[in-house]
Amino acid sequence: MSTLKVESHPVAIDVCVTESNLSVDLADGRKISVPIVWFPRLQKASKYDREKWQLLGDGQGIHWPTLDEDICVSGLLNP
Repeated sequence: MSTLKVESHPVAIDVCVTESNLSVDLADGRKISVPIVWFPRLQKASKYDREKWQLLGDGQGIHWPTLDEDICVSGLLNP
């Protein structure tokens, strides 16, 4: 039986922040969704500021410049 090798460093390609969740689409096809309460700055932020994210590196991190918030994508898989 063969197994699928999963990237050791997950890479984000898209981010969506709602009132209740942070969702991250990964380059390998997976989608991570976690409660926004894990990130108080995002939870308290305006919709405008939540939408102003940038990918760090090759997508290994997510940055919100107006909120001074950085999230490591691999940390979402291993909280």
